[in-house]
Amino acid sequence: MTLDELIIQCKKHDSKAQGELYNRYNSILFAICLRYSPNFVEAEDNLQDAFLTIFKKIEQYNGKGSFEGWIKRVTVNTVLQKYRKQRTFEIVDEGQIEDEEDLIIEEEEIPLQFLLKIIQELPDRYRLVFSMYVMDGYQHKEIAEMLGISDGTSKSNLARARAILKNKIEAFNASRNT
Repeated sequence: MTLDELIIQCKKHDSKAQGELYNRYNSILFAICLRYSPNFVEAEDNLQDAFLTIFKKIEQYNGKGSFEGWIKRVTVNTVLQKYRKQRTFEIVDEGQIEDEEDLIIEEEEIPLQFLLKIIQELPDRYRLVFSMYVMDGYQHKEIAEMLGISDGTSKSNLARARAILKNKIEAFNASRNT
């Protein structure tokens, strides 16, 4: 079944088509959920919530633009909505870090599982901004609008996230070299 046919069938609430759509995109969307979630179990819950939202809102997809891009945006928005509803995080303006040059990490081979783990360990406010900016390519203005914060707070939280990650990576590399 082509993607266009699959979308049409999903709009008709065809459960077989919905299953196929899930099978095609679950790994891509799960990777997004992992970046935005503090742990694996919550990422699984967020993935299910995202697919429920996708199936509920698929009528809104009008064929303009990439379908994959559309479902990725729906997924990010679903996860962010959950955090806003739970109020499990507070984004705090902690001032600007002036010199991002200090945050550069020397390129070394670092296991992907370790990187994912330390990203998930970031405080919610830092993890969300970091994932949105670094991994999903949102600009600070967009992040600020989506999270209800200022551009400066977004920049500050990104810089703090990078600093935390840099420290953890340096500690990891030091432990490997001893």
